[in-house]
Amino acid sequence: MEFRRISGLPPYVFAAIDGLKLEARRRGRDVIDLGFGNPDIPSPPAAVEKLAEAVHNPRNHRYSASRGIPKLRQAVAGLYSRRFGVELDPDSEVVTTIGAKEGLSHLMWVLLAPGDSAMVPSPSYPIHIYAPLFTGADVRQVPLEADGDAFFAGLVEAWESMWPKPRVIVCSFPHNPTTTCVDLTWMERVVQFAREHEIMVVHDFAYADISFDGYEPPSILEVPGAKDVAVELYTMTKSFSMAGWRVGFTVGNAGAVAALTKLKSYLDYGTFQPIQIAATVAMNEVPEYPQLVNQIYESRRNMLCDGLQRIGWSVTPPRGTMFVWARIPEPYQEMGSLEFAKFLVERADVACSPGVGFGPGGDGFVRFALIENEQRIQQAIRGLRRALVKLPGDAATAAKSA
Repeated sequence: MEFRRISGLPPYVFAAIDGLKLEARRRGRDVIDLGFGNPDIPSPPAAVEKLAEAVHNPRNHRYSASRGIPKLRQAVAGLYSRRFGVELDPDSEVVTTIGAKEGLSHLMWVLLAPGDSAMVPSPSYPIHIYAPLFTGADVRQVPLEADGDAFFAGLVEAWESMWPKPRVIVCSFPHNPTTTCVDLTWMERVVQFAREHEIMVVHDFAYADISFDGYEPPSILEVPGAKDVAVELYTMTKSFSMAGWRVGFTVGNAGAVAALTKLKSYLDYGTFQPIQIAATVAMNEVPEYPQLVNQIYESRRNMLCDGLQRIGWSVTPPRGTMFVWARIPEPYQEMGSLEFAKFLVERADVACSPGVGFGPGGDGFVRFALIENEQRIQQAIRGLRRALVKLPGDAATAAKSA
């Protein structure tokens, strides 16, 4: 039997690195995992305590509301008002999702159908590419590197050459994996473009609160009139370090929110209610927690980027996200990102994500996730220094003397 929705999926290249990492650990190697972007920072204690309290109440063991309990939707509306100056109607412009990934996937079901098309950055977080494909729509991947202006020009060019014309633009800034950041002016341009051509913009705002060096990521909903053509996905995964809790939101365009809410009413009964209650407490009682999380990521970013520069691997420190997007050093570029990532596991005891896993546009890069403490990052740098003997500077000298 053919399993149609997954028959066209390519092999999951991240699994190859994960397999090598596990095999090396079975042999007793201490592999430092900077691959999977799985936050290690604890969730807010106030949320944990509220969860423990709420779970003891039998009334919370019943089915919950698929759209999210009212106080949770009010809490995210309050967060948007405080953080971005955006007013949201919690009844018509907010729906709770089981993490942003679920929200994005099911949102595509109500926006796209077979024969439609969408525009997506390349490289991109895999679900941004495959969620539209799962609906049967065609996907045009628009190149994205470190320049939001070039990406916008690519959107315009792609729209002019595509048929059928795209119904959806999927974007995400700060961007995973490239760490590309944009300003509010960029958001204004894409909203105007979408209004002119009757396109819905879906902005995955996963890294809304992870930014450095004074940069403040804008919400697309800050643009006047954006609600006419845009929805945004906000999640507590990174901002509040609540990855396993699976609490996300789709906010903005009332029509899209209503359509997603209707679809979800057929598919799920919502996140476990004690989790929703605890998430409400987190947003209302510890709104400063994302700032604490951000400080930790910034310190790790500095440690990793400074260390890579010292061993002769030139990287650009990101202004946002919990990742470092590193071009493969010139002496190793011919290996491609998958073989290079395997090489780093085997020779440096460091696991990272091969760029090709984010689409063909990422094959010259690897992605490091800032999910280990500073001591472990220093250990990773020492391993990379030993392995990358072809790099200039003190890398080769240190390797020969090791």
